[in-house]
Amino acid sequence: MRAVDIIEKKRDGKILSDEEIKFLLKNYLKGSIPDYQISAFLMAVYFKGMSDEELKSFTTEMINSGDIIDFKGTHKFLVDKHSTGGVGDKTTIALAPVLGALGMGTAKLSGKGLGHTGGTIDKFESIKGFKFSETREELIKLVNETGIGIMGYSDKIVPMDKKLYSLRDVTGTVSSIPLIASSIMSKKLAVHADAIILDVKVGSGAFMKTFEEAKKLAETMYKLGKLFHRNIVCMLSNMDEPLGYAVGNSLEVIEAIETLKGRGPKKFQDLIVKLSAQALKMKGDVKTLEEGIIIVEEVISSGRALTNLKKFIQASGGNPEICEDYSLLEVAKEVTPYLATEDGYISHIAADEIGRAAMMLGAGRATKDDIIDHSVGLVMKAKIGSYVKKGDTVLNFYHKGNLTENIVEVVKSALKYSKEKVQEKEIILEIIGG
Repeated sequence: MRAVDIIEKKRDGKILSDEEIKFLLKNYLKGSIPDYQISAFLMAVYFKGMSDEELKSFTTEMINSGDIIDFKGTHKFLVDKHSTGGVGDKTTIALAPVLGALGMGTAKLSGKGLGHTGGTIDKFESIKGFKFSETREELIKLVNETGIGIMGYSDKIVPMDKKLYSLRDVTGTVSSIPLIASSIMSKKLAVHADAIILDVKVGSGAFMKTFEEAKKLAETMYKLGKLFHRNIVCMLSNMDEPLGYAVGNSLEVIEAIETLKGRGPKKFQDLIVKLSAQALKMKGDVKTLEEGIIIVEEVISSGRALTNLKKFIQASGGNPEICEDYSLLEVAKEVTPYLATEDGYISHIAADEIGRAAMMLGAGRATKDDIIDHSVGLVMKAKIGSYVKKGDTVLNFYHKGNLTENIVEVVKSALKYSKEKVQEKEIILEIIGG
């Protein structure tokens, strides 16, 4: 068997066998097939796609390239919620305590962010003294006590993905649906969870800019999950504007806490409630989303979810009093408003540009070696559909004297106004498999 024959076969649109895919990936991981041949294979996949059988074989090899993580020792229904990323996405901070209060557990690998703002780990680490579990035993103990099990990605989990992504990044093949699906799902399938909920973001602040692209990706990942006999649901959610109001690590932690107090931004609150209700449905505790919503709303209004977050913070070395006293979180003291340039309804917010402005302030990383400033960011005061008059505050910058004209111009270019009333979109656009 030769790599070139496999590449030519895929180039010509023929279906590869399980043995051919195994040969290609195993030998690439060992170093006996060079980057340039795998690059050619990736480009062939980009143009010709993959059949269901090929995608399953390809993903199986990805999973088997590294460690498989289980949570033996826990007695909870474990939920792995994954978002394809966006601006102001603090979902896990609010969702995990709700799931824990409902008697379920989170089984989730999280990373540090690259781009707009920090990842889930960065956001939690904006809490002074907070440290994630360093051993499996510590993690299991936390899951059993609070239902919240979050650990950092390890190079030992799906190492094939890292090798392949570095090639995809420089060969123009990042946007291939089968390659995106196998990259995401291999990491989900390498970690034991009783339910997988994929939150596929759609819009200007998401990787998938159009509903059609996002739905195709969601359907591919759903199909892949089912090929591995997993309990999976995909939600498509709107990312045509930042999620919630806050963009920036400490600011997002505060907004997540406010959501657990029932005072979060309406659309973000809605997302948390519906994701949690979906988990209850997948567990079998309820038959409909509506039944689940009633239970979740009670868990939040009673304060049980917030209490759970406090327990998790304390057990992780942080001060749970931050949930009542936000001055214990580091938030930049200099606040500068950005004012509307005309009268009208906000008709468009380029969420990716808002995220870029936050990154330029220091809330995110342009490169993996950049150091994040947890205290900076911005908070929206108007969203799509809001009516503003010229001179009204559209958002506030939180900074340390580093607010430049360039950053202001990025925000200015992100906003559009309309004289006509603008229709707001729902946060959840569609549910696949629910």
